[in-house]
Amino acid sequence: MAVPPGPSDTGSRRADTGWSVSVSRDTTVPADDVPDGLAVLDPRGHFVRLNRAALALCGGTGADLTGTPGPFPLADECGAGSPGLFDDDTAEQVTTYTPATGGQREFAYRLHPLSDDPRYTVVAFRDVTDERHRQRRVTALARTAAKLASQGTVSATLDALAAEVVQADGLAGVQILTRGESGGRLHVMGSAGFRHPTDFFRRLTRVHELGGTLQMLTALRTREPVVIPRRWEALRDDPAWAPLHDYLVELDWDSFVSIPLITRGQSTGVLNAYLAPGQTVNARTMEFLTAMAEQAAIAVDYTTLVERERDVARREERQQLARDLHDSVVQQVFSAGMHVKSMEVLAGRDDTVPADTIARVSGEVGELTRSALADLRAMVHQRRPSASVAEAGLAEALRAFVDGTAARAGLRCEVRIAPTVDGLDAELSEDVYRIVTEAVHNVVKHADAATVSVDADLRDGWLEATVADDGRGYDTPPEGDSSGGYGIETMRERATRWGGTVTPTSGRGAGTTVRAVLPSTPAASTLELPDPTPEGPAR
Repeated sequence: MAVPPGPSDTGSRRADTGWSVSVSRDTTVPADDVPDGLAVLDPRGHFVRLNRAALALCGGTGADLTGTPGPFPLADECGAGSPGLFDDDTAEQVTTYTPATGGQREFAYRLHPLSDDPRYTVVAFRDVTDERHRQRRVTALARTAAKLASQGTVSATLDALAAEVVQADGLAGVQILTRGESGGRLHVMGSAGFRHPTDFFRRLTRVHELGGTLQMLTALRTREPVVIPRRWEALRDDPAWAPLHDYLVELDWDSFVSIPLITRGQSTGVLNAYLAPGQTVNARTMEFLTAMAEQAAIAVDYTTLVERERDVARREERQQLARDLHDSVVQQVFSAGMHVKSMEVLAGRDDTVPADTIARVSGEVGELTRSALADLRAMVHQRRPSASVAEAGLAEALRAFVDGTAARAGLRCEVRIAPTVDGLDAELSEDVYRIVTEAVHNVVKHADAATVSVDADLRDGWLEATVADDGRGYDTPPEGDSSGGYGIETMRERATRWGGTVTPTSGRGAGTTVRAVLPSTPAASTLELPDPTPEGPAR
């Protein structure tokens, strides 16, 4: 390969493209005739020479690029047996580069030492941005399909799906919101790129009340995608969106896309995509987002079917309870009644009833009643292990549980539960009880803590419950737990049922805090959503 003297020899900052490349023993071609980018790098990795294709790929002129750092990490050494510059090379590597004109590119490249001076390196490279983008999209779809086939919860599945979309297309963020079967409740079920503020839905509701236009409602109503260029520019200056400004400003985003989730002909939610500045929405982008929204809809539909199966299971459980009562308790009570009846018959005779007969019959009646009582207690405990919530109220049930658990585990406990929590819906109280007890159980099982504290109160129509410990904490989920830490997804499932959130925070040696925020009434987490009947395309 013949290369003219570099800038240090000529004093020039201009790339000289009048160089040639040897492609065989007897043949050379001008470097500008090579379709791939060719460049010579000095020992520091800075550009010395670039052919015409390289200048086009890097988006600059010779004067702009000569002497600037290239994006190609230099190999520590290139052995004599390295493949030729145009040979097939399985060791092709990929790097990223951002031209001065903007827009990140991905280059596949190969390095080769300059034969005339091994201190310099020749790099052959090509643009694989679109190719790798397609690969990431296909991979995202495959991974999401695999996740749907796994045993993960729907919130974990949708979080993973959102993360795949962000990674595949380099988006700023993604949210997946779903509505219940009744169509009245809307809440975030998955997201990526955002933090998870516990009061997001409260803020969104406030935006709606202030007259802020929620374009996702248009997508829900029309069942058509909505694309809003430069959306953040408009929201940033809209006072109605002030409650969510500090949430949205954490993303570096510009345009907005909302794709409806269609399940069995009905709008069941939306996938909201926040595009980074400079990103445009083309046909391929919409095709990919629509495909991922279809995957999300499948996950939501699966969850709906599971809920229906649970309803069937609950009905079957009630039927089983009726059978159990009939087969055991009812039969025992019936037998006890027959014994009592026999005593009445004996008492009605004129003859004296022997004492041993009375003792035997009364003993049998006592045994039957004790057996029936034991069976009833077992059934109650099996089917309503937290019956104390309904009997004593949520506040007292939580205090009793925390005090008892702490005493058995040798923990100091601090319990601050406002009496106002006793006014919650019965099913909501049950889920709050389950969330708190699960968090406390995890402290006992995993935290190696000395103290646990439990706080619960109602604030502005929302219940906030916190379980904190001073244990060892964690940087990553414990071994065997892929759900995000100590089975947190089980608690999240209970919270998202009501439009609430569960957020764990921890650090190694810094303890763990689990904070749950749920609406105190269904109305607190409900937006006035449009009728799911389509009304034509979005305007």
